[in-house]
This record gives sequence, structure tokens and C-alpha cells, in this order.
Amino acid sequence: MILHEQIIALYEAKPEIYTQADRQVYSDFIDALNTGSIRAAEKTTQGWQVNEWVKMGILVGFRMGVPAETRWGAEKSFFDKDTLSEKRFQMQDGIRIVPGGSSARNGCYIASGVAIMPPSFINIGSYIDSGTLIDSHALIGSCAQIGKHVHISAGAQIGGVLEPIGNRPVIIEDDAFIGGNTGIYEGVIIMNKAVIAPGTILTAATPVFDAVKGDYLPKEPGQPVTIPSRAVVVSGSRPLRGFAGYSIYCPIIIKYRDDKTEQSVILEQDLRDVID
Repeated sequence: MILHEQIIALYEAKPEIYTQADRQVYSDFIDALNTGSIRAAEKTTQGWQVNEWVKMGILVGFRMGVPAETRWGAEKSFFDKDTLSEKRFQMQDGIRIVPGGSSARNGCYIASGVAIMPPSFINIGSYIDSGTLIDSHALIGSCAQIGKHVHISAGAQIGGVLEPIGNRPVIIEDDAFIGGNTGIYEGVIIMNKAVIAPGTILTAATPVFDAVKGDYLPKEPGQPVTIPSRAVVVSGSRPLRGFAGYSIYCPIIIKYRDDKTEQSVILEQDLRDVID
């Protein structure tokens, strides 16, 4: 069987005892995640497609693993399942990791040219493409998909999702700017070159008002919102129906990206450059 068939078989079988052959299948699966040859979601001509079997493989790792101690240097130890080890990097990976406590789980893809400021955490199944900056205190959740030349500012929380299996992960497309202390959760898509202002929270249930078009963003039934390309989104409020004088949180698209916006979100290239 090919890898995805082996993973689905393991996920559905739920054996009480995993064999060495089962562990080899999982090891091959993690290697494929690390190289980016498989991913939890990918863009197709029909839009973003969730690869459910990849999420199944990650859940197999949680089931299969047994508690183990992992040493990090002479002074620190981690206690987690042996299938969920820390990702190790080498100079030839071309990734800039600044000292100060950042960590990534094995089974995430981080492309050459990514810069990671401390402390940050990148979870299993996530995919981070080249030229992206992960700033201090940022979280990239399980299976999140981050495009090229994205700026994830300090304190931003990019949510993860493993279950339900079919749920879409958070997706940040190329050249997006995610402001500090933002929270993007539950399968929200941020399309290319969108700007999310500091402090903005976006969830599957969050209505977003487009002030440029004078209406709320449309949503497919049961699907999270998609922030359009080049949209500039800020925190706002809307009247609370049935409660005169009260308002409730509502993100607002105040404009679409223009030359002035381009200047305000120029990335710190010196932080992105990877030493050759």
C-alpha cells in the first residue's frame, strides 16, 4: 500500500499494540510532512482542499506514542509522547532561528528563508513557506498553512485544528500581514496581501462587515469566513440587536490595500535575511 492508504488503515484499525512496522509507517509520514511533500491542506483549482488522511496520520501519532523524556542540552528535559518529538534544524536548512526559546514539533514544514523570533511555537502539521517572519510570542497551531512572505507579528495566535477531521485549518496566503496580538482561529482564510490590524480576532462565527461595499462578507453554510485579497481589517463593533445602546464586537474592512498601506506594512528585511 502507498503511504496514505497505510495511514488510513492504521487510523481505522486503532490497534491496542502498535508494531515496529506501524511505527515505520508513521516515521515515513513524519518525514513527508517535514519535507513538505504532503500537507494538511493545499490549494487547487477549486480552492483549498483539506487532506483528511494527513490529519488522520497526526492523530495516529498521538495514539501510538508513549511518554518519554527528551533531553535538550545539559539542563532541560521535555516530557511528551515519543512520537511528538521536537523538530531539529541544521544550518543547511536555511532557516533563521534567533536564540531565546522558540520550538517546533517534528512533522511541520518550515521552508528555507523563514525567520523565527523568540519565543515562538510551531505545531505539528503546519506548513510555513519561504520568506515568512514568525515574530516573538507567536503561535502557529497544528495544520495551519502559512504562505510566502507573510508577516506574523508579535503575540499573534494562528489557531490549529485536528478534529473534526474534515474541518479546514487556518490558512494565511502569500504576502499577508498579521498584526500583533491578533487571533485567527477555526479555519478562517486570509487571502493574499490582506492586512489584519493589531488586536483583531477572527473565528468561524465572527461576522465581518465590509465598509467599502456596505455589507457583511458572505459565508458558505457551515464554513468559516474568507477575508478577501488586499482587504484591510480592523477591530470594530455593531449594534446588538434587541438591546438598544449596546454593541458587540465586529471586525470591519475599512479599505483595500493601496500604496499607503504597502508602505506601512513593509517587512523588516534585515530580520528575514538568512545568513549564507
